[in-house]
Formats: sequence, structure tokens, C-alpha cells
Amino acid sequence: MTIFQVIATLVTLAAIFSYINYRYIKFPTTIGLMALSLAVSLAMIAMEGVGWFSLDEHARALLNRIDFYETLMHGMLAFLLFAGALHVNFNDLRNHTLIVFLLATAGVLASTFLVGLMTWQALQWVNFNIPILYCLLFGALISPTDPIAVIGIMKKAGAPKSLETTITGESLFNDGIGVVVFLVLLSFTGESHHDAGLSSIGQLFAKEAIGGLLYGGGLGYLTYQMLKRVDNYQVEVLITLATVTGGYALAEALHVSAPLAIVVAGLLTGNHGRTFGMSETTRVHLDTFWELVDEVLNAILFVLLGLEILILPHDFRIIQIGFMLIPVVLLARFIVVGSMVTLVRRIRDYSPGAIKIITWAGLRGGISVALALSLPKSPERDIIVTITYVIMVFSILVQGLSVGRLIKKCSAK
Repeated sequence: MTIFQVIATLVTLAAIFSYINYRYIKFPTTIGLMALSLAVSLAMIAMEGVGWFSLDEHARALLNRIDFYETLMHGMLAFLLFAGALHVNFNDLRNHTLIVFLLATAGVLASTFLVGLMTWQALQWVNFNIPILYCLLFGALISPTDPIAVIGIMKKAGAPKSLETTITGESLFNDGIGVVVFLVLLSFTGESHHDAGLSSIGQLFAKEAIGGLLYGGGLGYLTYQMLKRVDNYQVEVLITLATVTGGYALAEALHVSAPLAIVVAGLLTGNHGRTFGMSETTRVHLDTFWELVDEVLNAILFVLLGLEILILPHDFRIIQIGFMLIPVVLLARFIVVGSMVTLVRRIRDYSPGAIKIITWAGLRGGISVALALSLPKSPERDIIVTITYVIMVFSILVQGLSVGRLIKKCSAK
């Protein structure tokens, strides 16, 4: 299949599933799309099992043309992060800087080690021996909450503004930190181009994380200065597109965290640039454009996530282990969130049930699956990919569909 045929197939499926979900199922769009594509994938697997269908001739031929890691991490992610950050109010975020910073940095590190150690212990109990380093890698890739999944759900969940800002802000920043932690741990496997010495790792973390934030600030300021000097919405939309594509590519070339850079650039563009550098006409067109980009790419991504099960290992025992580890991941997040919120409550109030809501709203999505797929080929990789996919599906379908009810229940108390 050609690239055009692959894109045409994904867009067509996304359109059909969106129509079915909107007319009949009425789930939140991203959840509905993933549920439908997952149901279709499972039906195809069942049909293959009875000899009615050949996945190798059809679906696998499509998916084998797509490198999911490259497609998301070096393609879609830049646009989705910018679109998400563009509509976050900087003043609201600034009021919750401490909790967002703690969850996105110390929270990710603590969760990485909690999940990694508890996973290693749980696997020992079921006589499944995986080196502890791979368990820590699993902890690193599953700990960050996915901004693509979280922002879409939180828009409709009806959470108090303080919690919505906290959860959204955390999800925008912690994936960049999570990727850096993942790369640091990967360097210890000998499969990374980075050295594994402690000084080298410190330099890597500082360059990726701090460098990404500083570079993003410069990129956002440059974008603002350019927007301020023109009053033509076509040109200004093109400038933001260049910020995303060129800015992300240059960040990768400089080996700084491109996700963190684009988030910062998006925040500056959506707040400072929107207030001082755009006319009302430009604001309307820019918002419409990026909302459309966000919706279309989200639709394609969640259809692709549902279809990915077709090319994953179908080992029933590993799938069972994936379900067994869901409480482990949730417990680790509950411990981390509880510690951070309790600490911050000394200086500011949080609404009832804040710990429960932030814990349950921490959805895992495509970034976790992409990082799992980027691991070097090995038996451990196949196990981690399957476990990650199981947890991601539970997170999106179960947590995503029930977080609104949890918010209403906690708010009613």
C-alpha cells in the first residue's frame, strides 16, 4: 500500500466511526473511536481464527506500513501538544504551578520507581522473570499521563477549574519529563546512543528537560514577535504551523525535549500572542484551525490505537498479567498524587475528592504505547508492549468513561 492509501484508509475509518459514535453510541469522541476500532479489530481476529479472513492480506498490510512510534512521537505529537497548550490559560496554570511542577517532575520519578519495583515483585510472584531494569522502563513509560487523552476527556468531565487546570497542566508537562526519564533508563541497557555514566545521565537530563523549556520559551517569544507584526490570519496561521513543524524538528536536531518545547511555545502563543499579537479575526480563525487539526489528528490516532492490537503479540498469559498490573499502576499513582496534594494543601485548598479525581483522571494513551514499541526487540519488549496496551485500553475505556461520574459524586459530597 502507498502512503496515500494508508492515510486515506485511516481518515475514512475515522470518519465512519465518528459518524457511528455521534449518531448512536454518543461516547466522548476519542473514546468512541477507540472503542469502535478495537471492536472491529477483535472481530477481525475472531474471523481470522475461523478462517473467514486473512489479516496478513488486509489489516496487517496496512499497519505494517506505519511505524507507530515515528508517526506519533515525530509527527502527530507536535501538533496535538501545541493545540492543547494553545487553549490553556496561563494565569490559571500559574496559580497551580507548584502542584503541576511536583506531579510532572518528582511525581514522574517517584511513580517510575514505584511502578517498576512493584511490577518486578508482582511478576516474581507469578514466576515471570523480567530484569528489573525493564520493569523500571515500564514504570517510566506508563507513569506520565497522556495529554492527548486527558485534555479531550477533561473538556467534558465538568471538573472544578482548579482540578481541570492541575490535571491538564500535569499532562502537558509530564510526558516530556517521562520521555527524558525513559531515555536515561534506556541508556543503561546498552541499546541507546547515550552513555550510561552518572555524569552523562545528569547532563542528558539537564539538556533535554531544561534545554527544552528554555528553547520553547525562545521559540514562543519569536512566534509572538512575528504575529505582532502582521495582521493577516492566513499568514499568522502559517507562522504557527512553522512554529510547530520547524520548531519541533529543530528541537530534535538540538537534542532538547521537543515535547516540552512545543508545550511552552504553545502556552506563550495562546496567551501572550493571543492577547497582544492578534486581532479578533485572527483569534477566531486560529482557534478554529487548531481545534480542527486537534479533532482530526485525535480521531486518526485513536482509530490507529484500536487497530494496533492486530499486530501485537496475542499471548493470553501476558494479557492476564496486564490486567493484574492495572491495580499496581493505579496504586502507585494514588500514592504519588496523595503525597503531592497533601503537601500542597498546606498552602492552598483543594476541592473534595481531589486525590481520587486526579488519580483516576490520569489517563494513559498513545505516548505510552509508542515508547513501549520503541524498545529494542527482545522477549521483554513483547511483554512490555502487550502489558502497556492492556493498561492503556483500560485507562481510556474504563477510567475515561467513568471520571465524569466520579467528579459529580465527589462534588455532591
